Amino acid sequence: QVQLAESGGGSVQAGGSLSLSCYVYGYDISRLCMTWFRQAPGKEREAVAAIDGGDGIVFYAGSVKGRFTLTPDKLQNSVKLQMNGLRQEDTATYYCAAGNRLVCAFDHDWSRSDDYNYWGRGAQVTVSA
Repeated sequence: QVQLAESGGGSVQAGGSLSLSCYVYGYDISRLCMTWFRQAPGKEREAVAAIDGGDGIVFYAGSVKGRFTLTPDKLQNSVKLQMNGLRQEDTATYYCAAGNRLVCAFDHDWSRSDDYNYWGRGAQVTVSA
């Protein structure tokens, strides 16, 4: 059974930085597509960034490209989302999700939440003016 545990997040002023980590238990991340989603109150869930745990290729949503960085930590079997230049519109609950590595294939839409089998409980990120 795969389990995901998120850590990090919190509150920061606009322009600041926060990080989120997702630890994976029960499966090797090198065999997974690991993705962060976020959902703000009253809004639909949005895919933020994904990483192929095998080859390290990363995908970003246009809204975070250049500000967020997703990296793997194979020693800790985890992924880290570094968020810089945070904006108020980044305020949301962030969820870590894991799916088959094929979800991160170039010819596949990694942003579809239905393709992910395992989810963390979520971590809050709040950005104030």
